[in-house]
Amino acid sequence: MNSIFNDPGFWHRLQFGFTIVYHYLFPQLTMGLALFLVYWKWRALRSGDEKYNQAVRFWAKIFGLNFAVGVVTGIPMEFQFGTNWADFSKYAGGVIGQTLAMEGMFAFFLESAFVGALIWGEKRLGPRGHFAAAIAVALGSWLSGYFILVTNSFMQHPVGYQLEANGSLGISSMSTYLLNPWAFVQFAHNQLAAVVTGSFVVTAIGAFYALRRVHPVQAKLYLRAGTFVGLIASMLVAFPTGDAQAKMVGNHQPITLAAMEGKFEGGSEASVSLIGQPNVAAQRLDNPIEVPGALSFLAYGHFGSFVRGLNEFPKDQWPDNLELLYYSFHIMITLGTLFIALMGFATLQNWRGKLESSRLLLWGLMLAFPYPYIANTLGWMTAELGRQPWLIYGLFHTREGYSKVVSNGDAIFTLIGFTGLYFVIGLLFLGLTGREIGKGPKEPTVATIISEPEREVVLV
Repeated sequence: MNSIFNDPGFWHRLQFGFTIVYHYLFPQLTMGLALFLVYWKWRALRSGDEKYNQAVRFWAKIFGLNFAVGVVTGIPMEFQFGTNWADFSKYAGGVIGQTLAMEGMFAFFLESAFVGALIWGEKRLGPRGHFAAAIAVALGSWLSGYFILVTNSFMQHPVGYQLEANGSLGISSMSTYLLNPWAFVQFAHNQLAAVVTGSFVVTAIGAFYALRRVHPVQAKLYLRAGTFVGLIASMLVAFPTGDAQAKMVGNHQPITLAAMEGKFEGGSEASVSLIGQPNVAAQRLDNPIEVPGALSFLAYGHFGSFVRGLNEFPKDQWPDNLELLYYSFHIMITLGTLFIALMGFATLQNWRGKLESSRLLLWGLMLAFPYPYIANTLGWMTAELGRQPWLIYGLFHTREGYSKVVSNGDAIFTLIGFTGLYFVIGLLFLGLTGREIGKGPKEPTVATIISEPEREVVLV
């Protein structure tokens, strides 16, 4: 019986998809928190206000926990290139191996070398040294993101490569490879999305403390910083970075653009669907509510631009899960719009001096923190599902990349193992993080001088 469940490629993709989605839950928060740590440490140096140092000490612990779990869950993916995707590694390892090695040697070691100093070295380093450690950690985390995104950008828009005599790929121009225009756009979009995640988490903890009426100074600091940064980052994710990413897709992956919007027939003044259900069998979008010309403008900058439909391309070049791609993209866009609205309203209430007293809004801010994680996951699903059926767009098919000697049973067995292991790791992470949040920021010790008569009264 011919079924998707009998396809080894399906299980290899599912396993890698599961491990990388789980892993990215942690780096997106560290990259988002990094800017807050640098900013608060800078404010502490400039103002001498101890509340900023308190914030850094508290959030550095949360950063450290996320960093540790991110390392543990990231290591298996490196091995999967050899175990599950050996043919892909053999074909493209001469290219993608360069940036994966750079990420480990330069970015990861920079971040890991200073994260301990950030968490435990404040007294030994002094204020300026501790500020330098925060900058080094932030630089390492963002540099790590860039190298990984250069690797992914090559898979989306390959540049700077050459075909070697043995049929594999090699580097023809390192500068062209590292300065891939797709990487610049993707990096800006991805990092701002990580800042959105960090902002929502910081805001949620501030709302939690405000609702419990504990740590009022810190709660106010988290709420005000989180909502303002969250609003700015959410708007920048939509424009200009999201707009630039859409134009990249339109210019270099027109099939992906058509699939993201369920466009089977091309045309000028192409519309964006607010609501609709892709019907692949009938090759149409059911029950659509559309904005005319919006897709033409988003993809090419003019409302009258012609957008090619799926039917203009061979079916074997279509993404292999149009429905999931369509819904991933549209739910991501919907969540991004809601982020702007929520953070905009919260910032307005803060400006009016009513944020800490608006309990319904505080509940909303506290409960909203998982949604940026969902939006980031859906964004990556859009990118990776949209690239199919290619591992390297236009060069190397996904069906050619997995390890032929690894059976379905082997892939399923290890997937079950990863699921159980990551469940335990997740419980441990939630327990440790919950304990730190429960303890909260360490309040400064205030010495109180009691006179001799007062001491006698107290003793009595």
